[in-house]
Amino acid sequence: MISFFKKFIRLPMSLQRLLATGVIIFGSLMMSAQAATVSVSNYPLFLLSQAVTEGAPSAKQLLQAGEVGHHGSISPGDIKAIQDSKFVVWFGESLENNLASTLNSAPNSIALFKFDAFKRHPLRDIEGKAIAGTLDPHIWLDPENAKAITRALAVIHSHANPQYKALYHANAQKFAQRMNSAVVAANKNHAQKPLPYWAYHDAYQYMEDSAKLQLIGSLSTDHHLAPKASQLRWLNEQRPAKQMCLVSPSNPAKGLLAKLQPVKSTVQAEDMSNSKDFISGWQTMAQQIRQCIA
Repeated sequence: MISFFKKFIRLPMSLQRLLATGVIIFGSLMMSAQAATVSVSNYPLFLLSQAVTEGAPSAKQLLQAGEVGHHGSISPGDIKAIQDSKFVVWFGESLENNLASTLNSAPNSIALFKFDAFKRHPLRDIEGKAIAGTLDPHIWLDPENAKAITRALAVIHSHANPQYKALYHANAQKFAQRMNSAVVAANKNHAQKPLPYWAYHDAYQYMEDSAKLQLIGSLSTDHHLAPKASQLRWLNEQRPAKQMCLVSPSNPAKGLLAKLQPVKSTVQAEDMSNSKDFISGWQTMAQQIRQCIA
């Protein structure tokens, strides 16, 4: 090794840079080859896992952005990845029913919904009333849940790759600090009274406490279903402010907005598929919703 570096420093600078790049890439490949594979189900879980594994090999993502679990399918290659993984982390069948046939019986799968470590809310009907005996599955949007998930992931990754245990837990602690700062920043210079909003479908409940939001009602139980005329009439009758904000996972039709005027809208994907980093993505969502309401 010493003789290699003696020869290395005599090379032209351009070749030194080229060789150095090759050594770094080779080292990264070796590190990845030595690490046991952990797979995670969907995009928000992948973002949280990325925060934990920063500086080490990342987990494999099964579902693509936009495929939270209600939609999308897994390929034969994904099934092989599940079989080859040390652990496969998913939320559970109530969210990711398209993975249930494979993961419910997989001995290496870990369903987060089976843990008692997270805040949970029931689903709500289109008038915002809780539905008994149900679970709103979008738990990652609650900052406290996001921190708890990263702590759980740090433990899971540590069991798979104990050589990175200290790094995983340090990253989880750093994530918690950054998440706390993001919540403070999202509410900076804003009134503490919750701001009213409409949702196309009720997917943002877990943000409401931390971002100071209040759902007045939803247009539909599913963003793929058009709202009924009776529901549009009800929303207009319950309007707490002259101009309302409609939060939707995709651009609502202009004809629909015309029936709710005066109204502003903001597009927010609950699976954070427009984000590259969980915390900055969550903070942007909170700020844009508040700006839409204000």
